[in-house]
Amino acid sequence: MRRTSFAQWPCSIARAMDLLGDQWTLLVLREAYLGVRRFDRIQAELGIARNTLTERLDRLVGAGLLRREPYQERPVRYEYVLTDMGRDFWPALAAIMHWGERWLTEDRPVRLRHRTCGHETHAVVTCASCGDPLRVREVEAEQHSARSVMLGARSAEGVERSGQGHVTPNGVAVR
Repeated sequence: MRRTSFAQWPCSIARAMDLLGDQWTLLVLREAYLGVRRFDRIQAELGIARNTLTERLDRLVGAGLLRREPYQERPVRYEYVLTDMGRDFWPALAAIMHWGERWLTEDRPVRLRHRTCGHETHAVVTCASCGDPLRVREVEAEQHSARSVMLGARSAEGVERSGQGHVTPNGVAVR
């Protein structure tokens, strides 16, 4: 069965999920963040089929999250190293990890420690301006595309609003 491509959708979440939205891709990235760089070691850590791992690594290299660096000449073998783009995804993966620990398991096989202060930590998404944690009820999404002109502003919970915080019963903002 062919999967639907979201690569051209006018939505950053759809495009990110098109690239990163399968379980193996995120686990390959997890291994890269943990310092695992070589194909055979990634395969051993994940128990992933070689063809599946090759496909995921090719996708991540092609998209610019990883780059191949040769570490052996005969035969040529490569390490997979995070790029700036790949390192920028770390907060999102750390947030997924924290959510999974909170809601899906009591086990925490990996603990994060902040090297700067030495404390155990977890991901927290904060406002880039004031530093307060971003809570779904306190965020409004303003869409800025041709398609969104008709949609108006919506809360991060997906409830459309109009006027002074008025929530319309049918989900359509009245302007």
